[in-house]
Amino acid sequence: MRRTVAEHQAAVAGLLQAGSGTRRAAEVLALRDAPGRALAEDVKAPVSLPPFDNAQMDGYAVHAADLAGTAPLTVADPIPAGIAPPPLAPGTAAPIMTGAMLPAGAAAVVPIERADPDRFYSDAELADGTVTVRLPGGIDFGLFVRKAGSDIAAGGTALRAGTLLGAAQLGLLAACGVGEVRVAPRFRVLLLSTGDEVTEPGADLAPGRIYDANTTLLEAALREAGADVTRHRLLGDDPAVLRDDLATIAAGSTDLVLSTGGISQGAYEVVKQALADSRVEFSSVALQPGGPQAHGTLAGIPFLGFPGNPVSAIVSFEMFLRPALSRVTGVPAPRPVLGAVLAEGVDSPPAKHQVRRGIYREGTVSLVGGPESHLLHALAAANCLVHLPEGVASLPAGSRVEVTLIGPIPGEPLASGAPIAVHRAASGGMDSAERTPT
Repeated sequence: MRRTVAEHQAAVAGLLQAGSGTRRAAEVLALRDAPGRALAEDVKAPVSLPPFDNAQMDGYAVHAADLAGTAPLTVADPIPAGIAPPPLAPGTAAPIMTGAMLPAGAAAVVPIERADPDRFYSDAELADGTVTVRLPGGIDFGLFVRKAGSDIAAGGTALRAGTLLGAAQLGLLAACGVGEVRVAPRFRVLLLSTGDEVTEPGADLAPGRIYDANTTLLEAALREAGADVTRHRLLGDDPAVLRDDLATIAAGSTDLVLSTGGISQGAYEVVKQALADSRVEFSSVALQPGGPQAHGTLAGIPFLGFPGNPVSAIVSFEMFLRPALSRVTGVPAPRPVLGAVLAEGVDSPPAKHQVRRGIYREGTVSLVGGPESHLLHALAAANCLVHLPEGVASLPAGSRVEVTLIGPIPGEPLASGAPIAVHRAASGGMDSAERTPT
């Protein structure tokens, strides 16, 4: 029986989840080495943020007893950032810089532009200790004061296990004084391509042969997704050789074996022949391109087989493996999924989920190339995958479709202004909550 896309997404995610129990222990990394990694455990804040009450503006720190009054206040010693100031006496106001610790007794900060005079006195002017400043009356308690712990209190959970570490998350940890984090190990993939006709790029090309695009294509995609990739040598169409090579892969040496080619209905389907008596299942999925699929285990190691045509291989990666990695390991982040308007009409086989390549721009998507699985030039020009689900035979121009962003618009910043929903690997669809990108 033919599987739906959702059924195969669930099967791949389940395969990776079942194999995750044998994965390596978490790694401890310095923050500078942790971008793009996923936390292996919750991180508690060792200090509060801010760690003390501090000034939000350059101005005057005002004593709680003087908030309501308008009488001139004696100017106390200035408070720069980085010192612990003495308590503030009633009837005085202390010049204070942004981020400086609020002195005991102070309850608000009045911005310098609201003071009279609206400037700070020089050291020479402050030398005799008799200068005054007049501040507006009716100052609100807590005006322009950042309270200790208003961002996060000491002992609170700064980040949850599974959080993908980007600039903002690492900045938070640094502000909390955390110097290193425990992260999940990178997912390891052994990648191999098959076919007597394929040749390594850079070598001379004999008649009837083609260059191997799949290994480079999938290696780049896997590395972008945070995986460690080991390339296997190119394999021909001899099932015995492939069977012998796969038999040497030891449990624990990799988290996934991924092959391309040799799984369809042809006469020389080397992977299907080599693994005929294994725990690998060969399926037909209602997907175009990417219908033939294989999944299972080899000596307990998860195995996936993608079709040999390069666009089929990368569509299989985006539809099945990338979401499963995100669900199981937390890396990579889910792809953004948007609603878009078709710039032109399109036909699709109604019994399949067709994935076309397109360029998304300002809420509209234009198709690039046709549906064929060999059109790498069209793939390289595209910034999204266009989804035409099962049951759709044709759509006229102006119809709304879902697209998955796989890159920026060529030559332009990433389009903004359209609702974005995050693709959830667990459901194989869109989250109901949408947001507008900035």
